[in-house]
Amino acid sequence: MAKEQTIVSGMTGRYAQALYDLAWDNKATEKVAGDLKAFAAAIAGSEDLRCLVRSPVFTAEQQTKALDAILAKMDVSGLAANFIRLTATKRRLFAIEAMIADFQKLNDAAKGVTRAKVTVASPLAPQHLEALTSALAQISGGKSVDVDVKVDPAIIGGLVVQLGSRMVDGSLRTKLNAIRTKMKEVG
Repeated sequence: MAKEQTIVSGMTGRYAQALYDLAWDNKATEKVAGDLKAFAAAIAGSEDLRCLVRSPVFTAEQQTKALDAILAKMDVSGLAANFIRLTATKRRLFAIEAMIADFQKLNDAAKGVTRAKVTVASPLAPQHLEALTSALAQISGGKSVDVDVKVDPAIIGGLVVQLGSRMVDGSLRTKLNAIRTKMKEVG
């Protein structure tokens, strides 16, 4: 594993880079990544926590006090907990989700992992998921690929793949829309 630099930018990138550097120095990148992932999942799953994080009505003290209880209950401690508290103290908690995403980018780059988001119309069979993962690994230059599969019947068929900054929409819905548009142009 190598330490990665300059793949994030802006305020959230600076915070994420500082945390990543500290975690790297303490050989705790995986622990911090896991704790941050758990916290991000908690935000996604709780409207109240999302409100606490994003709302400017709460003072830094109120946010920090609430976070202490939440982090203790979640068993998030150490660098990740201190970082989350720091963002509240510095009135940057509204950007914690972007900071977590930037930290994940740094951690993935250091491990040589590429993330892919795949949307399919129906669940993939294990052999199809394995073939897709293998194909995406080849496209990404032999890097390890972590595939997040989402099922959305609205795409009708095919799949939509986002690999890093590249996106390919091979869904039947998109193809049908393109045909509909062409038919309107002709008629």
